[in-house]
Amino acid sequence: MGIFSFFSKEKKESLDKGLFVTKQSFFSKLANAIMFKATVDDEVLENLEEILLTSDVGVDTSLRIIERIRKRVSKEFKVDTSELNAILRVEIAELLVSNGMEDKADFSIPPNKKPYVIMVVGVNGVGKTTTIGKLAYQFKKAGKSVIIGAADTFRAAAVDQVKIWGERTGVPVVSQGMNADPASVAFDTLSSAVAKGADIVIIDTAGRLHNKVNLMAELTKIKNVMRKIVPDAPHEILLVLDASTGQNAIEQCKQFTAATDVNALALTKLDGTAKGGVVIGISDSFKIPVKYIGVGEQMEDLQVFNKHEFVDSLFKQ
Repeated sequence: MGIFSFFSKEKKESLDKGLFVTKQSFFSKLANAIMFKATVDDEVLENLEEILLTSDVGVDTSLRIIERIRKRVSKEFKVDTSELNAILRVEIAELLVSNGMEDKADFSIPPNKKPYVIMVVGVNGVGKTTTIGKLAYQFKKAGKSVIIGAADTFRAAAVDQVKIWGERTGVPVVSQGMNADPASVAFDTLSSAVAKGADIVIIDTAGRLHNKVNLMAELTKIKNVMRKIVPDAPHEILLVLDASTGQNAIEQCKQFTAATDVNALALTKLDGTAKGGVVIGISDSFKIPVKYIGVGEQMEDLQVFNKHEFVDSLFKQ
């Protein structure tokens, strides 16, 4: 049983399944690192550092974790290798807690923001459109009315994909087709949302990162136009990252946080990858809340991120 009981049995099972490959890879490496070792020494810590790095936790975060364990070992004088799993669990949980990440119980939104406007950013291929569709489904399931704006007009396929997700979820999509002005699409979407009294607006944006200046200009224009309808929009700039790309996801996070005011993250494709450690590295390095994680292909497999449940699942044997 995890620390927070609001996680349903189905969600726990989905999370466990989604992290299976990461867990299998991590613990097989850990077992090799402590083989024939009775106590935690410098060699074990060096091996552990390598394991964290190859699990895509990231250099800075790995060093921070190792330093915390090193201090603990020095205080306790002698630490059995059999305790290393439990120590890692505690240190990683405390690291996430110290970053100020708050756990969410469900797909809720602030009660005083209507419509609550989410602008979704991320490169092509990370699962951005799928995440938008799954978000719309989860919000609608929670009793909220949702409208999607197809403002990724650079690719015709992007507009079509958003429309397909709209049909699947029964959520209306505002679009103007390929090569339309993204800001105009966002303006129309918010105008429609206000007129209909919608609870949530999700705006898709182009997944281009070849020119940071152009990206920044485009996203700034979209934000400025939306504020003519909803003065404090967007309330959330959600960056979608593909967890299976490991360090590449960290680099994309650097680029997008430099280009716009990202204040929430969604990490997709955690199932089937051994690079689940990137969740720890990204949350520690950027101090931006990981809000959602994708642990499967079904619409229910987009979950709110709960750091305690994540650590519980990662270290559950």
